[in-house]
Amino acid sequence: MSELITAELVDLDLSAATKDAAARSLAERMVAAHRVTDLDGFLADVAAREAQMPTGLDGGIGIPHCRSEHVSAPTLAFGRSARGIDFGAADGPADLIFLIAAPAGADDDHLTILSGLARRLMDPEFTAALRAGDDPGRVAALIRGEEPAPEPEATTPIPAADDTAGRPFRIVAVTSCPTGIAHTYMAAESLTAAGRAEGVEVTVETQGSAGFSKLDPAVVAAADAVIWAHDVEVRERARFRGKPLVDVGVKAGINRPAELIAEARRKAERGEIAAVPQGGDGPADGADGGSGADGAHFGVRLRTYLMSGVSYMVPFVAAGGLLIALSFAIGGYEIVDAKSVADHFVWGQADSWAALLNQIGSAAFGFLVPVLAGYIAYGMADRPALVPGFVGGAIALTVDAGFLGGLVAGLLAGAVVMAIQRVPVHPTLRGIMPVLVIPLIASAVVGFLMFIVVGKPIAALQSALTDWLNGLSGSNAVILGVVLGLMMCFDMGGPLNKVAYAFAVGGLADPTDGSLKVMAAVMAAGMVPPLAMALATTVRKKLFTKTERENGRAAWVLGASFITEGAIPFAAADPLRVIPSVMAGGAVTGALSMAFGCTLRAPHGGIFVVPLIGEPFLYLLAIAAGTLVATALVVLLKGARGTVPVPADEAGATAADSRVGVTA
Repeated sequence: MSELITAELVDLDLSAATKDAAARSLAERMVAAHRVTDLDGFLADVAAREAQMPTGLDGGIGIPHCRSEHVSAPTLAFGRSARGIDFGAADGPADLIFLIAAPAGADDDHLTILSGLARRLMDPEFTAALRAGDDPGRVAALIRGEEPAPEPEATTPIPAADDTAGRPFRIVAVTSCPTGIAHTYMAAESLTAAGRAEGVEVTVETQGSAGFSKLDPAVVAAADAVIWAHDVEVRERARFRGKPLVDVGVKAGINRPAELIAEARRKAERGEIAAVPQGGDGPADGADGGSGADGAHFGVRLRTYLMSGVSYMVPFVAAGGLLIALSFAIGGYEIVDAKSVADHFVWGQADSWAALLNQIGSAAFGFLVPVLAGYIAYGMADRPALVPGFVGGAIALTVDAGFLGGLVAGLLAGAVVMAIQRVPVHPTLRGIMPVLVIPLIASAVVGFLMFIVVGKPIAALQSALTDWLNGLSGSNAVILGVVLGLMMCFDMGGPLNKVAYAFAVGGLADPTDGSLKVMAAVMAAGMVPPLAMALATTVRKKLFTKTERENGRAAWVLGASFITEGAIPFAAADPLRVIPSVMAGGAVTGALSMAFGCTLRAPHGGIFVVPLIGEPFLYLLAIAAGTLVATALVVLLKGARGTVPVPADEAGATAADSRVGVTA
């Protein structure tokens, strides 16, 4: 296992003035150490995590962190700032900055080390040693745990004022954060340390990336109160019923542990018992600041459930759609009528290979609606909802309810399972509920609803939508293209972008001329933002910093590959000028693609699928027109602001902290 941090990943004189500049400076060291493969992609993931919740902690600590597919090995980079950098902590700027990078599938050993570091950051002796260190190698060793920090003076716990029967007040706590890397374990350590100081026995369950080890039921039963410090839903919440509960966000557990313990004791003294619902333990439950699932707006939760299903569906769409598209490229559209390759396959015939690709792709596509429904239900109510979700999705195909039927089936399955989970059952039945009783009852209920009640009306609606798409022409088609183009370019990979994409790929489950036009318009518009920024940085270099010009060169490849996120660094730096410009370009491209009648059978964009496009030259013309419009607007808006960024090499700082203030 490679070392998480080395001397080359330590900067004891970090000169950055902003958190974005600090993250970039430390990330560049990771790139140089071959731990990060795509600097801008990784920084976009760091920024997305930072947007969920600021990562500044009291005591002068900043811990920007994320999981990212652009990280090749779990890595820490450490920077020490003399002037301090604002990471959103209540007590002011941070001087100790840790950039934590974890791969999307990081192994448990590395995550355990990361969680250990998070706990040590709560130790004032450890942070004091970091501030005093003058050698990068020794500081790296200290962070790895190889260089011991000064031992803290021994302290005697303060006896609890209300000790009874010879034992201290007992609290069980659960801590969790969106990525489960840092805040989860820092909150646990903070609560444990505060408990020792107060003479209170605190036992913490961390629901983070290093694992989820449940508290001993006997410990939970003996507890006098419960503290939840969480930003994602607490799993298996029903265990804590009948106890006084303090329910807060994870940062409160880090910054105000003594207050939380005092509040828990007051609630216990008053005999307050919290109502803890049994449902809502699904993995897609969003961060709600500790208010519980019911505190989140219904629209937010609904979007989360739907995006859970879409995220699991997309790989099936991509694999199946591209295989089918390739089969058409090799054997023509008539290949759908070929005999089964299990009965007839000739090694030397191109048509046989085309039929093979088509039938494999069709098999993958057959899972599209059941997977969508199953994982919408999973997002709502966890594993017990998978079976009724998949069953409902399969029935949606049987009754010709299609993509819309899958959406409804998933929501029905999740709702039914959540309702069953709220029914009190005898303890002897709890073990078989999630594996037998809930799937059995929920599948029967969802099957009845889909076959008898809602299936046929949804099928009629699906048929009407298909007929509408097939009948799109003239101004109606152009208007739809404008709307889809705007959605694809507004948040560049965010929720609106995903909604437009999901609408398009849903039509591929039962492809028609109209749905193929929608697919083409969505894919074309998604290429515009990075291509426009690449062109703008080429034709008007003086309007962009050195770093942005470098990003622009990469954006050519990203745009050509349908990676809309390639424009995110530009939008983050200057949203008021970049976002409206690329939205206008995307709207033009979407409108022209629909007007030209371009079609696409592959669920992906980029130059690689041009051979699979109907009217390919007009399709490329639509992309070029939208790119030119977006480029012209962004150049015009940036040129009219009256000031330009100071190049990083002239200012002696990174591009992120050298930019002159932007005015609207």
